[in-house]
Amino acid sequence: MILKDSGCQKAELSILLLDDEKIKELNKAYLKRNRPTDVISFPQNDGVRAHADSQLLGDVVISLETARRQARRSGKSLREEFAFLLIHGMLHLLGYDHEGPLRKAREMASREKELFLLCKQNNLC
Repeated sequence: MILKDSGCQKAELSILLLDDEKIKELNKAYLKRNRPTDVISFPQNDGVRAHADSQLLGDVVISLETARRQARRSGKSLREEFAFLLIHGMLHLLGYDHEGPLRKAREMASREKELFLLCKQNNLC
């Protein structure tokens, strides 16, 4: 549903679920951050918004341990937190970024909220 709403009906991605120890290893090796994180995306197209028709977008890696903690803190269900992290990771694969200009961060946050509400309306999270 997220890919379809983003105009990428035939695109593919992989989703990897890890614990904090394993995602910390990836975070350190690839992003030089020596700590666990909630989600990391590895785009196949270097983050450039390409035509995603019938192509592999990349990988989304989610720490279920971190997702559980964040869900408890925010009062969300684990399913809702997982959906939000998956949306966040997928948007990175589609070229969105929140670590650059504020305008880009706002654009990504707005799209995240839009897709999360769509998931909730369709009882997917």
